[in-house]
Formats: sequence, structure tokens, C-alpha cells
Amino acid sequence: MGYETDLSDAQWEMIKPRLDEMTGNYTHSITNSYREYINAILYVAKTGCQWHMLPHDFPNFNSVKTFYYRLIKRGLWEIINADIVEFARLCAGRTAEPSYALIDSQSVKTTGAADERGIDGGKKRKGAKGI
Repeated sequence: MGYETDLSDAQWEMIKPRLDEMTGNYTHSITNSYREYINAILYVAKTGCQWHMLPHDFPNFNSVKTFYYRLIKRGLWEIINADIVEFARLCAGRTAEPSYALIDSQSVKTTGAADERGIDGGKKRKGAKGI
């Protein structure tokens, strides 16, 4: 049984060497394969569920969470994410790197003047309150 968030075989083969870099190709104490851990992490990222709400066909949530934070600490999660995005773009017939980006101007603070003065909502006037 698989999930839509699971890695394809091609994606797995692409990121597997990154995980080998992390482990140094030595035998690890993790009983499940790294692929199962990555699939569990991708499931959490896509669905937004809490770690402890992972379906039971994934490895133990504590092990998955610990593995994820090890990837983050070593900087590998960002690299793996970039590899997967690049692969998806190439499969879609696009260039590996985006050619443009969009920024929502409402999410960017435009001025600091409002912080200094503020508005008294009850009196509809600018300046100090209670004067």
C-alpha cells in the first residue's frame, strides 16, 4: 500500500547517495529503510498531521521525527528537498532552476511609521491616547 506522497523509484535512486553521505555507508541501527523514513516525512509535510498521528504502516513516529531532525541538523533535508524539486521540474519539461519568482507585497512590511504613532481606533485620530 502506498501514498501519493511516497517517493518514486527514480526519486529514491536520486537522493539515496545523499543519505549514504550522512551515514558513511556503515550499518545503522535503524531497523526500517531510509526510504520508509523519507516517505513518512513527506507524508507529514504534505498532510500537515502531527508526528504521533502518522499512519501505523509507517515506522514509529519517534524514530521518524528523530531521523528528520538529524537530517535538518546536518543540512541534508534542504539538499534532498532541492533535489526532489529539481527532478520534478525536469520531469515536467521545465528547466532545473525557476526563471522567475512572485512575492506577495502584502506579506512584506512596507513602512515603520505606523509603529511609531499608531491609531486610536475609538477616536479615529492619530497620536497619543487620552489627550
